[in-house]
Amino acid sequence: MSRYVMGIDFGSTTAKTVILDDTGRVLASCVGSMGAVSDEGVRVSTAGALQQAGLTQAEITRTVSTGYGRRMLEIADKSYTEITCHARGAVAMMPQARLVIDIGGQDSKVIAVDERGLLSQFAMNDRCAAGTGKFLEVLARAMAIELEAMGPLALTSTKALQISSMCATFAETEVISLLAEGNHKADVLAAVHAAIASRTVGLVSRVGKRGPVVMTGGVAKNVAAVQSIEQALGMKVHLPPDPQIAGALGAALLALDEMRALDNVPTPAQDMEMDAAMNTARACVTGCKGQPAQEQAVPIWTPKTTTSRAAPAHAAGGD
Repeated sequence: MSRYVMGIDFGSTTAKTVILDDTGRVLASCVGSMGAVSDEGVRVSTAGALQQAGLTQAEITRTVSTGYGRRMLEIADKSYTEITCHARGAVAMMPQARLVIDIGGQDSKVIAVDERGLLSQFAMNDRCAAGTGKFLEVLARAMAIELEAMGPLALTSTKALQISSMCATFAETEVISLLAEGNHKADVLAAVHAAIASRTVGLVSRVGKRGPVVMTGGVAKNVAAVQSIEQALGMKVHLPPDPQIAGALGAALLALDEMRALDNVPTPAQDMEMDAAMNTARACVTGCKGQPAQEQAVPIWTPKTTTSRAAPAHAAGGD
């Protein structure tokens, strides 16, 4: 009789759910968006995934949660940090990955993995929502355009402009000023995406530039963001079939590991170290005026030597 596991990425703006069978095959995935850290978003996401898989919650053997709201989920048997889950999910989808860039709704993460697919280092943005999906949402409202239209429109730019602030509040004022000066929306948007790319490259420099590079998270669906990061890095950025579900897939694979009692599940102490480092990274800089500043050092977690069993290639399915 088959058994099933579920991974839930309870993010700051969306909830993502992935269901695997006991062979590691992706049976279903669903993204729910119902506002900031919303229980309703999780309900939509899990119900959608269960419906796709033709299962009920009672048939799920084990559930692992990750993301901003991971500790809020009563149905989860265990929770892990986004760093652990995004690294695992990205490598499962694209085993060649050596550097994972994840830009989500509220933070940006750069995760280095070794040739065995094990996490070696990570860095996160160190203040507010600079360069994240939330940053783009604020500017989309300021420019009166749909979020999904930002990327394609930015690619039509013909004039180079510059956004000097990465604070959403200050950047919004700067964008409005540029538009008031008669600049086209496409050119302003290109500058916005270039600023995001510059911010991302700063994070990459803290873990060391390496490749292949894989990008995950909702912002990976923005063509201008991907292209700008490629240009700033001078490297190709690879996209998995569905970059938004990487964290949920990683959580589901960890649930599968636990169900099989494998040896490569991070110990609670290791994951707690990453959790503390992530909380430090998310702290807003005191007295921030929205201007570029020297990156704050963020604790980098280096795993103890462990054995690793690679995720099955078919775990990359479910697109």
